[in-house]
Parts: sequence; structure tokens; C-alpha cells
Amino acid sequence: MTTNTHTYQVRLGGLLDDNWAEWFDGFTLAGDVDGTTVLTGPVADQAALHGLLRRLGALGATLISVNELHREPQGEESP
Repeated sequence: MTTNTHTYQVRLGGLLDDNWAEWFDGFTLAGDVDGTTVLTGPVADQAALHGLLRRLGALGATLISVNELHREPQGEESP
């Protein structure tokens, strides 16, 4: 069976500094000139994506966009 790792980009209103990087393990945080923060990183599955969105909601962050950038197959397919 093949599993996929999905790379997502999440844009938030406001700027988060690098101190938040540990809270979003595996994600890179980048401040943009428009005053937003872009998180980019791997998400294993839909449950993990929902967990990330819940964490952002608990933070009180303004969610601007969520985009899947690409999928990377991992493992081997079963016949």
C-alpha cells in the first residue's frame, strides 16, 4: 500500500516570529511583506491536517488560505 505525504502551505494573518517554529514541528515559518505568516510543511493525512487547523484555531490565528503544494508517495504499492 502506498501512503502519501502532502506538503501544505498555510497563510495566516499577522506575523509569527521564529519562537513559534517548535509549536509547528516540521513546518517552516516565513513572514511575508504583506504582514502575513506562511507555514509550509508535511502533513501525513486528513486527520493531521485537521489537527493543525485546530491548533491554529486555538492560537486565535486568522486563517487566510490552505493550499496543497504536492504529494510525495512513500512506501510501495501492493499488487
